[in-house]
Amino acid sequence: MSHALSDGPAPSGALESVMTLEQFILDRRGRFPQSTGAFSRLLRDVSVAAKIINHNIRRAGILDVMGESGTVNVQDEKQKKLDEIADRELERALRRGGECCLVGSEEQADTISLSPRGDFQERFAVFFDPLDGSSNTDVNASVGTIFSVYTLPEGADEGDALDVALRPGAEQVAAGYVAYGSSTMFVFTTGNGVNGFTLDPGIGEFLLTHPDLQIPQAPAMYSINEADIEDFSPELRTFLQWLKTKDPDTGHRIRARYIGSFVSDFHRNLLTGGLYMYPATSDHPDGKLRLMYEANPMAFLVEQAGGRASTGHQRILDLQPEGLHERTPLFIGSAPLVKAAEAYLQGRGAEAVGGA
Repeated sequence: MSHALSDGPAPSGALESVMTLEQFILDRRGRFPQSTGAFSRLLRDVSVAAKIINHNIRRAGILDVMGESGTVNVQDEKQKKLDEIADRELERALRRGGECCLVGSEEQADTISLSPRGDFQERFAVFFDPLDGSSNTDVNASVGTIFSVYTLPEGADEGDALDVALRPGAEQVAAGYVAYGSSTMFVFTTGNGVNGFTLDPGIGEFLLTHPDLQIPQAPAMYSINEADIEDFSPELRTFLQWLKTKDPDTGHRIRARYIGSFVSDFHRNLLTGGLYMYPATSDHPDGKLRLMYEANPMAFLVEQAGGRASTGHQRILDLQPEGLHERTPLFIGSAPLVKAAEAYLQGRGAEAVGGA
């Protein structure tokens, strides 16, 4: 599906009639006279980093960028070489762009100030997971980048910037992800709907291919690592049994699909309808996904697409973060399935689910 600038349908292959990401940003900027353009340039900077990361991923089997780098990140996870490349390219693009004063990354223990003056005249803070699912790169499976954007209030300085930036996800001004798969897609929201752009490698531009994305409410898939089922709560195990049950009227059954990359599983469910789950377990009682740069941005985006995101007990976007690398359980996707998960986890069970 493509978005034509003309009134009629775009002819197949007519690139001149397809809106690029830059054109889209400029077009939307024109609808808000108060915009200074800095926010538009920030999104452009993220997209530039995504193109460079994509280039490295596409050549991973040729260049020496496969495997582990020999270092361990703040999460006590062995870093892949592509983790370090993606982290470096995002920081570099945001630093050069000059619109961002503060970044926080999964790969760094602390936030990094990008303000050369230390007075934070730039107002944007960006949090990101530079390469989600990076263990998949060695086996040529899909991975992704996740990002979240906040504005810092006037008067913030370097000493208290992180404390000021740790705010509920509902206060994000933009969020999105890049999915590196059979094609490369840049999907984002600025709080006014969700739009997806596909990278055309021939011209090096992201083109609008999925305007005004809405997650289907009729679910097709669910995604969870069921190898951990013995560590799940009894309520969650009961919910999974409910998910596997055929609809007696239609014979429909929700299918399980799990790639092991949050971006990839989320992206599929966004397009087809479904539910992604990374619950609290006995080994990870606080969940495993990070709130600031994984759960929050995806929750902001999915709500803009008509979906829902929850811990199972509370809306993700209402959580008050306490630290950069704080973790949370996550149930995210089509609203009816998230509501059903909440009903089971809260002990209300099938009676509360109804037609969900």
